[in-house]
Amino acid sequence: MSAAPGSRIRPRRALRPSPEPPPARPRSAAPARAEERPPSHGWRVVAAKETADHLGSVRLYVLAVVLTIAGVAAIYSMSQVIRGAAADATGYRSLFLALFTGGADPVPAFVTLVGFLAPLLGIAFGFDAVNGERADRTLPRLLAQPIYRDDVVNGKFVAGLLAVATVLVAVVAFVAGIGLIRIGIPPTVEDVVRLVLWVALTVVYVGFWLAFATFCSVAFRRAASSALVAIALWIGLTLFGVLLATLVANLLSPPGSTSADQLANLRLRETLERLSPDTLYLQATRAILDPRVTGFGIDAALASQSQGALPSTVLSLPQSVLVVWPQVVALVALTVVSFGLAYVTFLRQEVRA
Repeated sequence: MSAAPGSRIRPRRALRPSPEPPPARPRSAAPARAEERPPSHGWRVVAAKETADHLGSVRLYVLAVVLTIAGVAAIYSMSQVIRGAAADATGYRSLFLALFTGGADPVPAFVTLVGFLAPLLGIAFGFDAVNGERADRTLPRLLAQPIYRDDVVNGKFVAGLLAVATVLVAVVAFVAGIGLIRIGIPPTVEDVVRLVLWVALTVVYVGFWLAFATFCSVAFRRAASSALVAIALWIGLTLFGVLLATLVANLLSPPGSTSADQLANLRLRETLERLSPDTLYLQATRAILDPRVTGFGIDAALASQSQGALPSTVLSLPQSVLVVWPQVVALVALTVVSFGLAYVTFLRQEVRA
């Protein structure tokens, strides 16, 4: 087709290809890993679920009723003694705490009953913590959730401690109220602080048995086996600990005819007795709730005689804490070791069904 005269012929422009969109930037691997990473508070989820189960379980209410009945009987009997000797007990310091430390035949002291029965709380909440999940075949399903593996054992231990603390606080508050009504003498601020410290010490003591029962639930496949082992250790240390310590001390350091041999035998026996958490707990309980306790064992008695200390010496709260500090550290160490064994054993086990 010819162009008109005088017109310019415009060259046809070449079609430019449309610019390609820039390639999408690949997502970095770090955010992806961050999204897939389990939450750091997974143990809280496990603890909340287990705590709700514990607070609604029959075992908690049964043990709470048993402790309450024992506590009411001990407090009622001791309040009768205090009311009968009201004239002689007028100038007695920490009379309110005497409700917990004193005993009236045939009922022992409240702290003695707690020291004997409280380990059942730890054993009851720990003997089937892991093998119960294995028996129900829910452990692989639980570990399939976006939580770390150690969150399971951490959450179960924390839930058990919360349940134990709830029971102990409720029982102690209830029996303390009954004792207050019975004797009509309000506690001082120091008495309340000593009682709170004793409850915290009791939680640590029961925490040892909870940690040991959790270790048994990890080490044994059957809940019955773990419960039997934990109960056997509890009965052995509570009822026969002193007898075993005496037998071993007489075997290693026989009491001779001289005073030096007898003193060495007594010191070895006391050292062996302090390997038991029951002995550590009872000694710490005496010093916290009774301001007149200045020490334990033969060395404390010899030191009192050499310094001419009077039996009526009364310690302040900080001084009582210093007296029981070794026992408290030993109880915490035993609890940490027991839970560490349960922790490491659980992480090294095969959990697939």
